[in-house]
Amino acid sequence: MKHGGDLITYEKYYDGDLIDFSSNINPLGPPKGLYEELIKGFPTLTSYPDIKYRHLKSSIAKYLKCPIENIVVGNGAVDIINNFISIFPRIMVLLPSFLEYEQRALAYDKEIIRLNYKEDFTLDLEAIEKNIRPRDLLILGNPNNPTGLRIHKDILIKLYGIIRKKNGYLLLDEAFYEFCPEDYDSIEIFKEYSFDNVSIIRAATKFFGLPGIRLGYGCISEKPIREYEKMELPWSVNALADIAGRYIFECKDYIEESRAYIEKERQFLLKELGAIDGIKAFNTHTNYILIKLLKWNEEYIFNFFLKRGLLIRKCSSFNGLDDSYIRVAIKDRKSNEKLIKAFRELERI
Repeated sequence: MKHGGDLITYEKYYDGDLIDFSSNINPLGPPKGLYEELIKGFPTLTSYPDIKYRHLKSSIAKYLKCPIENIVVGNGAVDIINNFISIFPRIMVLLPSFLEYEQRALAYDKEIIRLNYKEDFTLDLEAIEKNIRPRDLLILGNPNNPTGLRIHKDILIKLYGIIRKKNGYLLLDEAFYEFCPEDYDSIEIFKEYSFDNVSIIRAATKFFGLPGIRLGYGCISEKPIREYEKMELPWSVNALADIAGRYIFECKDYIEESRAYIEKERQFLLKELGAIDGIKAFNTHTNYILIKLLKWNEEYIFNFFLKRGLLIRKCSSFNGLDDSYIRVAIKDRKSNEKLIKAFRELERI
């Protein structure tokens, strides 16, 4: 399982509806009124979207508080990440992290520098400073997938100092940004530097509950934007994603409600999982939790939960983790209680 959300493969193994804990989507679903907005937009499907996405970029710029000339959009965050990877000679990743950083680099036959997070899954600044060269692209999840940890603000600022000193380039994948505690906004941090040597990528996929829409967006620095634009495919965002992007960022109440809901369920699950023998649940800043299995391997646990209608994420596909790790999403209270019930049943074996 390279990615979560593959319900079709496993639905035949359970007589009923599977609860998908392998995919980290907002349990509240998309903002109210979006479906009606999309239906109203059906007539636009007979025409090409605006190739420059002027209205969409204006909406994103207002939401991110980022200059419109710095905005890029794509067919999901991974589309934008792919374009960045294509224009840099060496790619640096820290392990464990989202598989597609390495997969996209391999597809372009790029040299990959693989470093490890520390044992507590925090950044090893010394190793980064020692290994990064001019024109290297360092890609970091913030928060990281699968660990769920966000880079501490002070560490991020120190890292940025290293990047600028070494003339490298920092790409922050913040697809899970809105789920995080509101301690800082990286766009605000780097605005005063005109985003020199750094870009921030986000997505509608997770927080806005729209994995099928495929809308990624970001605030990128002016220096590589012309080079980046050469690699962009035309019309990479379809008409429905364009409509969705102009609607969702105005849903302020939805954003606040979702943040509060996830925070409540995050604390509930962390407390309950922390009381289960045989596992270690790591702290998280987002809507999923990495778990170390102390008595079992991922395959046994995967099948154990599947028989009970729960699909979890095996983590050995993440380079840097072995088969003693799983990841579970944070969902609605009823589903979360079913997950805890299954863990307690497992505990008694």
